[in-house]
Amino acid sequence: MSTESNLPNKGVVNAGNLPDLPAPDMSEGPVAWLKDNMFNGLFNTILTLVVGGLLLYTVPAALNWLVFDAVWTGGNDACRANPDAACWPFVTARWEQFLYGFYEHSERWRVNVLLVILAIGIVLLAYEKTPLRRYIAFFMLVIFPVMSFFLLYGNEWLGSQLVALTGNEKYDLPIVDTPQWGGFMLTLVIALSGIVASLPLGILLALGRRSSMPVISLLCTIFIEFWRGIPLVAVLFMATIMFPLFLPPTWQFDQLLRAIIGVALFASAYMAEVVRGGLQAIPKGQYEGAMALGLPYSRMMRLIVLPQALKIVIPGIVNTFIGLFKDTTLVLIIALFDLLGIVQASIADPNWSIKSVPYTGYVFVAIVFWVCCYGMALYSRYMEDKLHTGHKR
Repeated sequence: MSTESNLPNKGVVNAGNLPDLPAPDMSEGPVAWLKDNMFNGLFNTILTLVVGGLLLYTVPAALNWLVFDAVWTGGNDACRANPDAACWPFVTARWEQFLYGFYEHSERWRVNVLLVILAIGIVLLAYEKTPLRRYIAFFMLVIFPVMSFFLLYGNEWLGSQLVALTGNEKYDLPIVDTPQWGGFMLTLVIALSGIVASLPLGILLALGRRSSMPVISLLCTIFIEFWRGIPLVAVLFMATIMFPLFLPPTWQFDQLLRAIIGVALFASAYMAEVVRGGLQAIPKGQYEGAMALGLPYSRMMRLIVLPQALKIVIPGIVNTFIGLFKDTTLVLIIALFDLLGIVQASIADPNWSIKSVPYTGYVFVAIVFWVCCYGMALYSRYMEDKLHTGHKR
């Protein structure tokens, strides 16, 4: 028996009027999005209404305090006349100190030169079609840190060469001791030094922990677990107070350098575990294929394994960088005045003893850190989408 004969009403045409059907639900547009994401159930509806009420209660008040009712011009007298709103003249009056710290005023051109080079280097590296990009990366990662140290700290020989070249005594590069460094400049010095040092050290530690040689694996494991098991505050105290006790009395070790080394070692332990996670995610066949081609261990890691592993863990790497950037504020406890420390020192000025000044200063610091951290996060997502490491967001 044919199966076609079992089909109901085969060949029958309905000549009557079909009943009207309701209009289909909207599947596109803002109304459909709200219905699907905000009001798609009783719990989500209640949660949406509660969150919306909180936003309506807090956002207008925050905007009024920050923008609409805030004091934008004048000095401390204008802020005293309106103490219940943000005092932005405090930031404009102190912005040089927030940027340079206690750095010599006549030598601040050095900081400006380095900031311009850093900004240009970041832009050139972020743009994919930049010619000679590899050499620019080498300059920013290897040469630029060394050049930054000699410019910021000073060097008599280099200064004499600049004076002879330019004929201007302004460029004699006198010594500016690190206790005079501060502000956002010091934040960048510590954060960038820690980032540049922690990534390669973290990669080496991750490879060492996965090594087939027991001694190397044990040493790397001990190093990682030790540094991950103590807080950064303790690391900074040890680097500042305890470390000089183990040196000969005649040795002088710069306090800022000790802090940078402590931060770099601390961050490298976390970076090692992030990279190790990427290495473990690589299929075993990739290792076997590389060995079948006769590649030595170094080339196998450099050409095949590490590029894939680092691509996978881009979010974790950037997350570690962001955490390191924010942790630079802890150097205040060892008398290094980064951006937060300089703002706190400025708040203590009796001329700015106004109710709104402390809140304005902390909001300013929060905005600066948020802009920097969110910029790193945006570039991280761009790299993930470009390298196809996950779903587009």
